[in-house]
Amino acid sequence: MIAVDTSSFIAYLSGASGRDVLAVETALAEHQVCLPPAVLSELLSDPRLGRPLIELLVELPLLTISDGYWQRVGELRSRVVARRRRAPLADALVAQSCVDHEVPLVTRDGDFGSFAKVSSLRIGP
Repeated sequence: MIAVDTSSFIAYLSGASGRDVLAVETALAEHQVCLPPAVLSELLSDPRLGRPLIELLVELPLLTISDGYWQRVGELRSRVVARRRRAPLADALVAQSCVDHEVPLVTRDGDFGSFAKVSSLRIGP
């Protein structure tokens, strides 16, 4: 199972190439994709999405939020900020979801490297 970040899902949908896109394509075919809740929200924020794509997105398994999640997000983000690195809130939400469920994150967003350095976040493919 892999979690897919917004950047890689958009790249996949737009027909881009790359290791991340191949990982998304393979995982979708094998029913091995899940989404952090923040990624689903980001993807559904595009007003140009058609109904078939919306239905596909909401059918994908969603990582659940467990007790203490919001506190862990804040602490994770604090560790990144303490290193004087970018720590967008949406990225912290995605990273903590993946850490909590011990699933690797497929992304093209380099900001996640800072989260991986201070946590058990694994970045794939």
